[in-house]
Amino acid sequence: MKELPDRLEIPILLKMGDNISTDEILAGGSRVLPYRSNLPEISKFTFEIIDPTYYDRSMKIAEQGGHAIVGGYNYGQGSSREHAALAPRYLGLKIALVKDFARIHWQNLANFGIIPLTFRDVTDYDALEEEDILVVKNIRSHIKKAEPFFIEVKGKNKKIEVEHALSKRQIEMMLVGGLINWVKLGKGSV
Repeated sequence: MKELPDRLEIPILLKMGDNISTDEILAGGSRVLPYRSNLPEISKFTFEIIDPTYYDRSMKIAEQGGHAIVGGYNYGQGSSREHAALAPRYLGLKIALVKDFARIHWQNLANFGIIPLTFRDVTDYDALEEEDILVVKNIRSHIKKAEPFFIEVKGKNKKIEVEHALSKRQIEMMLVGGLINWVKLGKGSV
């Protein structure tokens, strides 16, 4: 997986409500289980319960810099399946911007290089729509500083203040593209 660029200009591909579970992020069960070690195949089940067009839409823009999702409270609740972070990352998910995260899924997002951001003002959630373009400048320095920063909404003359709760170790992982790259570079062990 590629390291974190310094600028992202990406569309919001999905806007969801509260309590999105890992089973809604990546369907489970007997249909999906046979593909557990086949990332390209398992990714076809990503968000299918919420939006059956997500896979096709994400594949169309994956090489153009990826995309973001927006969610409400308790995003990623439920089981701790790492594939619920890995499959969306494979499809180009770069930013998960939500009101708050379920703890284990938040960690899995960071492990796979998806930037887990929260709204500083949760009412900003209402200002965003699917297909809005998020512009994040100087993202590497924002992530390193661990301070709130602004994301522009292209064409709307709107800025959304966001923050992250990444540890120093997670920040290092995020900058190189995730835990796998971090370990490969000899930065640490799992």
